[in-house]
Amino acid sequence: MESYGQCVAAHPSTWQQHCQDLKMKVAQCTSSHPVIQKIRTDCSKEFTEFERCLLENQNSPTSCSAHVARFLGCAETVDLAGVAVNPVPQPS
Repeated sequence: MESYGQCVAAHPSTWQQHCQDLKMKVAQCTSSHPVIQKIRTDCSKEFTEFERCLLENQNSPTSCSAHVARFLGCAETVDLAGVAVNPVPQPS
């Protein structure tokens, strides 16, 4: 995740192209984690608005700082009680 953030910061006008591989790795890693799933469900509106802002402002992702702040603020309020943080892998 940190590498992805650094990539975006290093390529403010071309991050969509330069950081695509890292973006996909982060998405794959986080999409199956129960905590991330809960946050994305509970904060889907804020996350969608943030993603839309990034798409609309590809040359200036820093203009989406208010959107990311709203998403992070929401994420901090998500009730994670009962969410399995370290789920046991199921045999396949």
